[in-house]
Amino acid sequence: MPDGSQAPALFSATPRAVAQVAEIAASQGRPEAGLRLAVEAGGCSGFQYKFDLADAPEGDDLVIGGRVFVDPVSLDLLRGAELDWAEELIGAHFTVRNPVATSGCGCGVSFSVG
Repeated sequence: MPDGSQAPALFSATPRAVAQVAEIAASQGRPEAGLRLAVEAGGCSGFQYKFDLADAPEGDDLVIGGRVFVDPVSLDLLRGAELDWAEELIGAHFTVRNPVATSGCGCGVSFSVG
């Protein structure tokens, strides 16, 4: 940027999340697979995150850490967000810290935008 600051990342994933994708893919017998993160209409707040293993990225996907794939349409609703892996008493799961989301539901999978 002209003032020397850096533009915010389109989307990022923590090293812990990328490592967990590799571990899950290996345990499924698909060691080269990655995680496809998509945003779909639905859920109790309007939009929901969808997580799937994918053998390869699509041609126009943003690829993070070689293991996380995000399509351009979903990226609009994930701009500046970060994927992480959380291990809590209720279980281990991927979590998305999304600055575009204005509210979310208790399950952490559904969100709305303003």
